[in-house]
Amino acid sequence: MKLVIDDACYAFNQIFGNFGEILALPGSNIDSESIAEADVLIVRSRTKVNKELLEGSRVKFVGSTVAGLDHIDQEYLQQNNIFFFSAQGCNSMAVAEFVISACVNLAEDLNFDLTKKTLGIVGVGNVGSKLATKANNIGITTLLNDPPRQEREGLTHFVDLNTALGADIVTFHTPLTLQGKYKTYHLLNKNNFSYIDDNTILINAARGGVIEERIWQKNNTLANIIDCWEDEPKINIALQKSAYWATPHIAGHSIDAKFMGSYMIYEKLCSYLNKGLDKNIINLINPEKMTVHKSNLVDTLNTIYPFSQDSVAIKDIKKFEDYRRNYPERFEWSHYSTNIKLP
Repeated sequence: MKLVIDDACYAFNQIFGNFGEILALPGSNIDSESIAEADVLIVRSRTKVNKELLEGSRVKFVGSTVAGLDHIDQEYLQQNNIFFFSAQGCNSMAVAEFVISACVNLAEDLNFDLTKKTLGIVGVGNVGSKLATKANNIGITTLLNDPPRQEREGLTHFVDLNTALGADIVTFHTPLTLQGKYKTYHLLNKNNFSYIDDNTILINAARGGVIEERIWQKNNTLANIIDCWEDEPKINIALQKSAYWATPHIAGHSIDAKFMGSYMIYEKLCSYLNKGLDKNIINLINPEKMTVHKSNLVDTLNTIYPFSQDSVAIKDIKKFEDYRRNYPERFEWSHYSTNIKLP
């Protein structure tokens, strides 16, 4: 069996090495020629998986180790009997921690009380749900918006989009969908950007394209946190320069998240091939408990991981992709013992 794997997939040799021959390539270099003789394709977000890539290949299993789906033509895969699995939720805790760290840093630097602020969460799935819990744990009032969930589950405490956009802090956590009843492409656009004013903190840690950037760059806000961009890696320079944090799509790049992305695909591939799980693989990430001795939340979070360094690292945007591929080691909060209770 031959597997073609994005070489940014975490621990791909240890996790997938027993399945067969591995060809590891940067995601942007995976093309129809490289996968022609492959049986299994495992990607991250930089590979467009569609007819152009797959037609004529032997691929019968596609796994994506990231949460986003806009790089996958699922209809084509289904029509051609190609099994597909995506690691939905693998990075949800990492992204929630990123947003809370941003909010806590902003409260410190701009001198406001988070418990007196409202947080509008647009998209209350894997990430949004965890974020809401963390926000509530530190006393932030949340306004939750997710029309598909509200319709499906009858959630009367959810609010409409315009109400969520009127919050003090507005953060997006939707998938990127280009059509359908709940299309999210340019969900925030010229028609509703008036709900965002110069006292709003606006965050995109969802997908590039959820916010219409040419409108965003023309409007003043209190602060912008931007991790996802419409034309990555050719990011919007005006927004980058004005942002409080402008980071290279790394909110979900904890080691825990990257491992879980690979592991979820590993589990599904084992099931697909009727192969038993190697129980040792789940222990690939097992660091000793780390300790942080700080007397307040902002210093504690910045000792665990200072996201401001990611913003500084891509002042030169030519470093965008290289920094993502060579991202510093970052563990999630659960690995730390702290003086301050973490949300």
